Amino acid sequence: MSSLILPPATLGMLGGGQLGRFFVAAAHELGYKVWVLDPDQESPAGRIADRHLCAAYADAAALDELAAHCAAVTTEFENVPAATLSRLAQHVPVRPGAEAVAICQHRVVEKSFLRDNGFPHGDFASIQSAADIETANAGLFPGILKVARFGYDGKGQVVVEDRAAALAAFQKFKGEVCVLEQKLKLDYEISVVLARDAQGRVAAFPPAENLHTNGILDVSIVPARSDACLISDAVDIAARVAEKLAYIGVLAVEFFVSRGRLYVNEMAPRPHNSGHYTIDACVTSQYEQQVRALCGLPLGESRAHFVSVMVNLLGDLWFAGEQYREPDWAKLYAVPNLKLRLYGKSTAKPGRKMGHFTVVGENPDKTLATALAARQAIGIRSEM
Repeated sequence: MSSLILPPATLGMLGGGQLGRFFVAAAHELGYKVWVLDPDQESPAGRIADRHLCAAYADAAALDELAAHCAAVTTEFENVPAATLSRLAQHVPVRPGAEAVAICQHRVVEKSFLRDNGFPHGDFASIQSAADIETANAGLFPGILKVARFGYDGKGQVVVEDRAAALAAFQKFKGEVCVLEQKLKLDYEISVVLARDAQGRVAAFPPAENLHTNGILDVSIVPARSDACLISDAVDIAARVAEKLAYIGVLAVEFFVSRGRLYVNEMAPRPHNSGHYTIDACVTSQYEQQVRALCGLPLGESRAHFVSVMVNLLGDLWFAGEQYREPDWAKLYAVPNLKLRLYGKSTAKPGRKMGHFTVVGENPDKTLATALAARQAIGIRSEM
């Protein structure tokens, strides 16, 4: 019991985006205070936090202040420097730990972790020079060349049909360390979001089937339209990944399904976009689980009490006409089983995640149809 962190303790959050914002809201509802460290003066999480430390993630003075006033610290995205987490961990509990985050934030290290621990993954090669492309296994083509760090939502990656294309892409990435992955024949994609506590107990949410547009998550369908045995295997693999990482907190494991087989694509050491549905469809949201794991509280029940479909709202919606305009939210509020969540970002930009909505229901087909109709009504024109 002495390891529990109870309200009204102050918690620290590294990162001020929408994931951090939902964490702050969940922590407040449980009775905690939250300090957010983020360099953006208008960060969504910082706007609702008890205090916003507007500083770089490596700012020594800000980190010392965070450590002095917070009972524990977590993060909302994987690109916080591992050295920052290590520094804070000398003074307060930091969950997830620096070692786990370091694995997830570097694609070569991540793929090597999967290989070395026997998890299913696509073939890959570490690319540190043009010579590595010249000597890469021919079976990796066609493939996908990805920068090892700071790539997300389809950024920092390109499909390469052959060595010549890979060499050209590597030059475009200015010689950054990359990973070359075999391009799998894709059936569909799913993700497992789970929480793991300090005692190794795991609570996994129902896996989501994820549809992407231009490399950005567009729609998540829960439960995933997949074979029950495959779903069970995905949850088992994700739990074993968390165990091997000695993970404490909320973890997302993304899978490709190719020719009926599971392949781990990547891990995200934080709550995940595809887990937004848990706010409205589950007994405990992924953000409440993050608070619980951080504070040593028992994990909440992860069961879904609705089927659900989550739709991302990108900044493109604000540019759907000839000029910048606010979308007609009344069209979404008119749907009684739809929950709209806007992130409080001051400026809309194409491709920027500005919000999402989740449609909940009892019938999977009707719920999906309602969500797709609402998606079209608000002005999302991409094809499903």
